[in-house]
Amino acid sequence: MQTESEDQLVAEAVRELSRRTHFPVAFGGLFEGGVVSVTSIVGNRTRRLDGLRVRPERGLGGRAMIELRPRMTADYGTSQQITHDYDTFVLGEGLRTLLAIPVVVEGRPRGVLYAGAWAESPVGGVTTAPAMSVAQNLANELRIRDEVERRLRAAAPEQTLPAAQREELRESFAELRSIAASVADQDLRARLASVERRLLGLAGEPAPAATAPVGTVRLSPRETDVLACAAMGATNAEIAAQLGLREGTVKAYLGSAMSKLDASTRHAAVARARRAGLLP
Repeated sequence: MQTESEDQLVAEAVRELSRRTHFPVAFGGLFEGGVVSVTSIVGNRTRRLDGLRVRPERGLGGRAMIELRPRMTADYGTSQQITHDYDTFVLGEGLRTLLAIPVVVEGRPRGVLYAGAWAESPVGGVTTAPAMSVAQNLANELRIRDEVERRLRAAAPEQTLPAAQREELRESFAELRSIAASVADQDLRARLASVERRLLGLAGEPAPAATAPVGTVRLSPRETDVLACAAMGATNAEIAAQLGLREGTVKAYLGSAMSKLDASTRHAAVARARRAGLLP
């Protein structure tokens, strides 16, 4: 199963694709179980794209996956270059122009992003270049996640927690940090931090570094608090409410943490913080 954070990555990429290409409709998903299941759709007029599952070699997206390059058509309904397995979905939405960009990680297709329009629209380098950039950014994020998971598996003892319980542990960690952040008593905060480290040690997870630098990275307690909440998918407004901060202050802490971790997005910052042992 894809994790919730992967679905969030796709949703962000789909929104960015629509914004950068100026196509009214965008959708996409990741490869799982032999198909790409579309999990995010923006700009659609109907619900006909719901449930779209694309197989390699089938349709425009399937061809893009096999060829590992963008495929496009200005008149989807009459195109002779693709199979029409998914006409019920695409033509049901009324799309005529369609661009499919594969998400390629380590030479393998991991998903497909689509941009479409109801009328015939010119599709050229001016459109495909930003679309490919969005797909590449998503691929980079997935590559980072893969590497983090690989290192976690390599460093973990033979008996480890199942993925669901490990994710619950991380959620509990974020909640502990949120509680600690709201406590003014420094001794009590230190005791809570000690509990975090003991629990993580018992579970076989790498303990987060509270104040000591790892490599050249040193996050402040507040930056770590904000990043831990972001790791659980909380928005800036939700983080601000949890930690008793202003939303602008949350953005500042998050931006500072991203800068220190040399990350362009919050997801990359979380992945790199976990790899560095700053978050579990």
